Amino acid sequence: MSKTIIGTFAKKLINWHARSGRSGLPWQANRDPYAVWVSEIMLQQTQVATVLERYPRFMKRFPTVKKLAAADIDEVLAEWAGLGYYSRARNLHACAQQIMNEFAGKFPSDPLLLEKLKGIGRSTAGAIAAFAFHERAPILDANVKRILARLFAVEGAIQDKAVNNRLWSLATDLLPENPQEMSIYTQALMDFGATWCTSRKPVCISGDKACPFAKECQANLSDQVLMFPQKQVKTKSPEFDCNMLLIRAGNAILLQKRPDKAIWGGLWSLPESAWSPRLSGEVKVLGLKDLLSSALPAELVATCRKICKSAVQGTQIKHVFTHRRLWMQIWMLEALEKKEFSNPNLEWVPLSQIGRYGLPQPIKVLLQGLSQARDDDSRN
Repeated sequence: MSKTIIGTFAKKLINWHARSGRSGLPWQANRDPYAVWVSEIMLQQTQVATVLERYPRFMKRFPTVKKLAAADIDEVLAEWAGLGYYSRARNLHACAQQIMNEFAGKFPSDPLLLEKLKGIGRSTAGAIAAFAFHERAPILDANVKRILARLFAVEGAIQDKAVNNRLWSLATDLLPENPQEMSIYTQALMDFGATWCTSRKPVCISGDKACPFAKECQANLSDQVLMFPQKQVKTKSPEFDCNMLLIRAGNAILLQKRPDKAIWGGLWSLPESAWSPRLSGEVKVLGLKDLLSSALPAELVATCRKICKSAVQGTQIKHVFTHRRLWMQIWMLEALEKKEFSNPNLEWVPLSQIGRYGLPQPIKVLLQGLSQARDDDSRN
């Protein structure tokens, strides 16, 4: 590695940020480790525009780590609804309780201790340490990996352990010597990757702006910017089918709490059948007994069969996850009575109260549509 780059990278990046970096984001200039932590977790795999809306709302509802730790997990998941990757919300809640129980409510400044907390990886730990405590700790999120892979023309897929280790080494070597510069340097790295050294349209390709590293970037000098970082070839995402039961008794819907370790873990959703590989795309019509048996605990099938006389085929919803696609066939069932169940994972919820529950986004949209239709009917 060129000693020139080591000696000048941090200074050039900080100078760039003064001219062209982002400003005015609600989590910037906030050195409260709790606020930094929440923003870093929320920004993972979520667009900045979405976080700009949701971050202030989350912080208003849970203004301190103590408040978050004391909250019910369903309340946290309900506030997180629509942001996706719900394990982040569960980990936030668990981590807040860890901090209260193991660190007397105060975040440790050591990135190695931060990394041991629930849901905090090495890069997030480095960001918290740098922003809140001015620790000389590197970060290596997707933006930084892209910057370094291009700057040094790092060969190999970034998912490979050896490549990842080299990127961590580079990220550490480029840190500014002055700890007081760590917060602005770390923010500059994030901003540079998000706005200038972007994945598809970096400024060096467009020619509209002069990159401060144009004469040092190995990918740019060899005219191979879009070749880096190198990634593994993705296989086609598998597709699945499932049946979901929308069982309605008056204005109440039967919801089922999903297992913590499942997709949408810990959220409330409609009772659903096991997922099966999608073959023809044709909906298989099942009888009432078979539908109930596929989606409900065995001990409840007989009871539900007595109160639900028929099932009507409803809409089919396609939902795209990161690594799979799910086609959800909704079946509408009218219950003659709101039978109470002893199973704690089943609950009748009035349509007017669904906002209090953490729901998968497609199910939330579906039920909000029913709620709106009910309100419209009541006004007519």
